[in-house]
Amino acid sequence: MPLAMIAPAAQAQQTSNSTVNNFGDLDALEVSGANQDKKLSNQVSAFRTGTPLIDVPQSLTVLTREQFEEQGIDSIADVIDYTPGVTNSQGEGHRDSVVFRGTRSTADFFVDGVRDDVQYFRSLYNVEQVEILRGPNSLTFGRGGVGGVLNRVLKKAEIGDDFGEIQGRVNTFGGVYSQFDYNKTLSDNFALRLNVFGESLENHRDFFDGERLGINPTLTWKLSEDTTLHFAYEYSDHQRFIDRGVPSVNGRPASFLSDTTFGDSELNETTLDAHTFRATLKHQFSDAWKGSLTGFYGTYDKVYANYFPSDFNLTDNEVEIDGYIDRTDRQNFVLSGDLIGEFRTGGIEHKLLIGAEYVHTSSDQNRFNNVWDTNSDDQEFFSAANFRLRNGVVTDPAGGVLGTGTFSDLNDDTRVTIDVYSLFLQDEIALNDRLDLILGARFDSFDIEVFNAVAGETRTRRDEEITPRVGLVYKPAENVSFYASYSETFLPRSGEQFANINGSRDALAPDEFSNLEAGVKWNICDDLSFALSAFQIEASSAQPGDIAGTFDVIDSQTDGFEAQLKGRINDQWRISAGYSYLDGEQINLGGTPREQPTHTFSIWNSFKVSEKFGFGLGMIYVDESFADNGNSVTLPSYVRVDTSAYYNFSESFRVQLNIENLLDKEYFPNSHTANNITVGAPINATLKFSKSF
Repeated sequence: MPLAMIAPAAQAQQTSNSTVNNFGDLDALEVSGANQDKKLSNQVSAFRTGTPLIDVPQSLTVLTREQFEEQGIDSIADVIDYTPGVTNSQGEGHRDSVVFRGTRSTADFFVDGVRDDVQYFRSLYNVEQVEILRGPNSLTFGRGGVGGVLNRVLKKAEIGDDFGEIQGRVNTFGGVYSQFDYNKTLSDNFALRLNVFGESLENHRDFFDGERLGINPTLTWKLSEDTTLHFAYEYSDHQRFIDRGVPSVNGRPASFLSDTTFGDSELNETTLDAHTFRATLKHQFSDAWKGSLTGFYGTYDKVYANYFPSDFNLTDNEVEIDGYIDRTDRQNFVLSGDLIGEFRTGGIEHKLLIGAEYVHTSSDQNRFNNVWDTNSDDQEFFSAANFRLRNGVVTDPAGGVLGTGTFSDLNDDTRVTIDVYSLFLQDEIALNDRLDLILGARFDSFDIEVFNAVAGETRTRRDEEITPRVGLVYKPAENVSFYASYSETFLPRSGEQFANINGSRDALAPDEFSNLEAGVKWNICDDLSFALSAFQIEASSAQPGDIAGTFDVIDSQTDGFEAQLKGRINDQWRISAGYSYLDGEQINLGGTPREQPTHTFSIWNSFKVSEKFGFGLGMIYVDESFADNGNSVTLPSYVRVDTSAYYNFSESFRVQLNIENLLDKEYFPNSHTANNITVGAPINATLKFSKSF
């Protein structure tokens, strides 16, 4: 249920370690819930070094588990809705897709700092917090991360406590969700934890349904006072209907078709079957040096099949229907380690990060386009009135067959092997009590071999890139910092998903991106913070073209600024507000990058009326933007109002109601192309209960 808000973005540490504030050390971040003394690891966030967020020269937002529960957040889209500088994209109806500062991404997702690049809808049942870092982040996260990255920090088994929680919820569309979380300490050195969820999906669109299951056991083993091992396995089984929305008419979404789903009621479906294993070994070598080593292995079997609108003829009231089925079989192996040291050279303090990473990916993918029997083509026009498509057959109201489609035309079939070797080094240098200099660089060797089965050829390419990062932080007071930074990143032209490489060898040249940013962070008081940043991103990248299956290489520049206010006004009132301004230009194509609203604004207020009762009220404003690179179709601006209320029957039992789109406004929040435009949900409510034990 949306109603997300990034209320205190993070808890930050002031000079005294006992004081926790919004821009503090994540090592000192306390988790609300079963174990108030639990300290989250900082090894996956920002610099990996435990640097207080007020000293990080970059815009970032951290959303905690407490906020998930309070505001009814259950998806990545919900997290994004109230975060400045980022918006949601449609993702073709089968995956998370985020627009970071005007740059689309489907692969800049991470779990505990490890790349999570498969396309699917991520769940939050086993997530402790979500971190959104804006601007290029190559130094710690590697290739990609052009406009930003999104990192999920998973729950881990906790030694020293036994606790559990069950949750359930139902929404007015008919969707049902249940979740179980249980932690058991088996000895002074060993603990197990199990997180499970199951979900039956429903929404406002015809034919939409789905089932999701997640199982995530974890263990923590304290091998010694200085060494800890974390191990986790996760099984994911996801299935849902694919809805790619409505086409456009006269440069706007076809609102008169909002009640029609232009997909196959049986065949529009995406499935994911995934098994992932991760182990992290942490060791404190001395008071000054500590290290971490993570191993990860994942297998993913992903299929999505869909029919969707690709054009509309208003004169004849006919919609053009296209379609394909896409399969991906991927294995990812990652080995990542870092060493962190704090020391002095003369009178200068250093916090040194030395890291290395190896990634091996094997990814087989193929796509079969649809073929209509009426014209032996993949696209055909049909009447939009009483549109019916089932099992590839379009029929009229009387049941007469108008056309039959089959996924029989092989479009591409590629077998990809990737090996990436990375080394990175960063030094946070305290020049004096008020001035810090951050210097860093990362070397990546990206080696790709592609067998193109359609052309019967094998191609290889190696890209070696060095990406720098420079930052300067000035603190006139302990609770105020001014910063400036410059960073770069790159993305191999083979794309985020390694499949779109059919073409000349030059098409494999990497994209390059740079980010210049300056800002101020101010911890106004112990639990209220303000941040303001201005930035410029320059990019040359391959983006999905206006015609399905094509790509445009776009040189662009985006200038903008962001402002955030988060925290508690008093014991009864918590506020979180964010504003962003983006001014983007496609230098070689002209116009504005797609899905880049000039202005976005959000605000969420949480009011605690008593120990038992509280409520929240939020509002989102998104300015108009373009649905296509050619700027021929406009997504109208919209305002959405959300609210919530809860009642604590006891310390362990809570009932909560969340209402989205309280004013029941029609809106079109995002798109994939000019003729794949998402229809926003009408007013809807979710009733939730939670019981801890």
